[in-house]
Amino acid sequence: MKSMRLDKYLSLAGIASRTETSKAVRGGEVLVDGVPARKADMQVDPDTVQVTFKGQPVTYRQFTYILMHKPDGVVSATEDGREQTVLDLLPEELRRIRPALFPCGRLDKHTTGLMLLTNNGDLSHRLLSPARHVDKTYAFAVKFSLSQEDVTALEAGVDIGGYVTAPCKVELDEKDPEQRGSSGRITLHEGKYHQIKLMMEARHNRITKLQRITFGPLVLDPSLAAGEWRMLSEGEVRALEESRR
Repeated sequence: MKSMRLDKYLSLAGIASRTETSKAVRGGEVLVDGVPARKADMQVDPDTVQVTFKGQPVTYRQFTYILMHKPDGVVSATEDGREQTVLDLLPEELRRIRPALFPCGRLDKHTTGLMLLTNNGDLSHRLLSPARHVDKTYAFAVKFSLSQEDVTALEAGVDIGGYVTAPCKVELDEKDPEQRGSSGRITLHEGKYHQIKLMMEARHNRITKLQRITFGPLVLDPSLAAGEWRMLSEGEVRALEESRR
C-alpha cells in the first residue's frame, strides 16, 4: 500500500479528525514507531508503521465499517439532489474516503435504526445475498392491535402483491394491557421493498413506527442518539466476516 499522511491514517482508522490529529501532535500525544510525531502531515506506511494515539495503539483497517443510528427523514443513499442522505451525517474526511463509503442495504426514509456503512463491496454483497439468510430485527408499532391469527399468518408468510414472504418471527409486547398487540419485534432475512409495511397491510393494518435494531450480529448501540455513529469494533468486524460465510 502507498504511504499516506499521518492525519489521514488516523482519520481512516476512525481515531481522530485531521484537526484533532494536529492538536494531538502539538501536544506530543502521537507516537510513530515510538517517536513523537513532529508534523500531522508526515508520510507513513500503513503496512509497517506503528502509531500510538494518546497512549492507545492504532489499528489500521483496509476497509471502513461504521454503525449509524439512522434518523427519521434521512435517505439510505450515497447522494440525493433533494434529500439529506446517511453520508451527509458523516464528517468530510470520511466522505472523502476511497473507495467511497455506501450504505449496506437500505432503510426507508422514515424507518430509523441500525445502518451499516462500509466500503467493502464484497462483504456487503454477501451480507445482502438472499442465500445468506442474514437476520434483521425491527421494532414496530401498528395502528391496530395484532391478534394471534395475525401473528400466525405473518410468521407463515403473506402475499404482498405477487410475492409470498418467507417465514419470519413476530414477538408482541405485552407490558401495557391497553396497548397489547400494537407493538413488538419482527425478525426476517428478506429485504423486499417496503416489505414490513406491505406485510402489515396484508393483514389490514398499518405501520406507524419502524426501527431496525439488529442486522446479522450487529445490534443498535443504545448510546447512539439518532444521527450519531461510531466505528465498528474489531470484534464486530470479525462477527460480520463470520456471518457472511
